[in-house]
Amino acid sequence: MIRIRVRNFGPIKGGYQKNDGWLDVTKVTVFIGNQGSGKSTVAKLISAFIWLEKAILRGDIHSPVSNKRLIEVLAFHRLQNYLQPNSEIAYEGTSLKLRLTGTQPGKQTVDVETKKSKTVRLPKIMYVPAERNFLSSIENINTVSNLIVGSLRNYSIEFRNAQLAHKGKKVDLPINDNTTVFYDPKEDENYLLIGNKRLKLTEASSGFHSIVPLYWVTKYLAEFVKQREKKLLQLLSADQAVRRNNELKELNLSELDEKSIRSKEKKINEKYVCKYFVNIVEEPEQSLFPTSQQLLLNSLLEFNNGGNMLIMTTHSPYLINYLTLAVEAHKLKSRVNTDSLKNQLSEIVPLSATVDYSSLVIYELNETDGSIEKLKNFHGLPSDENYLNERLADSNDSFSKLLDIEDQCQ
Repeated sequence: MIRIRVRNFGPIKGGYQKNDGWLDVTKVTVFIGNQGSGKSTVAKLISAFIWLEKAILRGDIHSPVSNKRLIEVLAFHRLQNYLQPNSEIAYEGTSLKLRLTGTQPGKQTVDVETKKSKTVRLPKIMYVPAERNFLSSIENINTVSNLIVGSLRNYSIEFRNAQLAHKGKKVDLPINDNTTVFYDPKEDENYLLIGNKRLKLTEASSGFHSIVPLYWVTKYLAEFVKQREKKLLQLLSADQAVRRNNELKELNLSELDEKSIRSKEKKINEKYVCKYFVNIVEEPEQSLFPTSQQLLLNSLLEFNNGGNMLIMTTHSPYLINYLTLAVEAHKLKSRVNTDSLKNQLSEIVPLSATVDYSSLVIYELNETDGSIEKLKNFHGLPSDENYLNERLADSNDSFSKLLDIEDQCQ
């Protein structure tokens, strides 16, 4: 279980008022709220602290975490100016507990406490920024990638990796019918195939600019963590490979028996191999028609199988409603006992895209007072009494008032 507590950081003031302020980050975690309410702030902090835990375990960063290192981690997500003297950030991961200490600017650090755990499981973390459309809309993006900074730069690197991993291969997209994308290495160009039509990705509509990098990188990283340990160890950075080799040399010089050496060697490798994927997505619905939003969500949930995690920020009431379908479908999945019923169920929600209600949590953020609330559920289904549906209700109420004015004009 991963959890985080945030108070007095950027737009977040009082934070979550229950559970001593701790937000549980489950297999599927969603943040909804108005602009400026702190959805992305919390998502970015989760990304930053999951990465920080991994970096400490690998030895990339030493504990306690210095102020300089802390600011660098926050600056990656452009959060460095959100830090206040009374900021409170605490994080509990799978192996470490991290806590912000100090109140003086320039002297705030992060304390580290090791948890008792038999194994270490490191994640491959991907923060998918809202600006991802930029990668699809600019020609020759790879020639100017050095001008991109922060999370978008990191995402552009993985987008490039996804292209190279699937070069010359058609990748089916969860949008429209028979729509694929492929990377042509000879032209260094991405193309869409829509039916019999071939189109440069840069010339496509904004919906394709949004969905292609999101889906492609998600597919690539979900496949990446499934690779064998030997292959993943070959992909370590130079610094990580040197540290791992030094640890193995010291181990082999020890006077331990063969069985103990193999056991400790396994633990060393655990610190360097990413075994699951944490996909943190800003506004997956960007520029997408509601039916395309559902198809994309189903794909993200399918990639989220196994030990992977999906974290989303959204303004879309459709996505919340589609999540409700996924939860209800999961409840029915174990009860359907004929192929006919299974086919009917899978036409609504693919069986691999269903969600156990206990692994889903939705948080609402309030831009007025900086508070966070957990969305209630009824019989395991997300409540329709949420911020997004309330805005729809307001629209219906306003239309009724317009009709009243029309009647008075007659």
